[in-house]
Amino acid sequence: MVFLSIPLTIFAVAQILLAFLLYNPQANETVINAGWAILFLSAVFGWLPIFTFRAKGGVKGRGYIQTTVLVDSGIYAIVRHPQYLAGILINIALALISQHGLVALTGVAAAVLYYLGIFDEEKGCIEKFGEEYIQYMKRVPRINFILGIFRILLNRH
Repeated sequence: MVFLSIPLTIFAVAQILLAFLLYNPQANETVINAGWAILFLSAVFGWLPIFTFRAKGGVKGRGYIQTTVLVDSGIYAIVRHPQYLAGILINIALALISQHGLVALTGVAAAVLYYLGIFDEEKGCIEKFGEEYIQYMKRVPRINFILGIFRILLNRH
């Protein structure tokens, strides 16, 4: 994951800076508003895991990701990697808000790196939680939150 973190940081920071520098207030307002809505959604996927892990993850130490228990409820019943999803949603949102090709290009690069990082994360989770995590992978989508919500709704009956 370390080899992905440096280019990911470069592309993510570049996209944020470019979104501010290249912002076009005359761009399509509907697209801008869609970008803001996606940015808000990214905050939900980015922040809820912190509270969920602290409440249900048997956290040891100061970092909320130092879980001792596999968490498969709350936001983790919808997607397995909500914070990676949050990063990808931010990339999409900034591209829509700025509506500039360079912002979109850096966002695509960052989103791809976020997505690739998920595979390393899953390897670590399998090592940490074993078969329990493999079964969890079968029940909950990686980042497809629409499918995750749909599965929850279907299983309510």
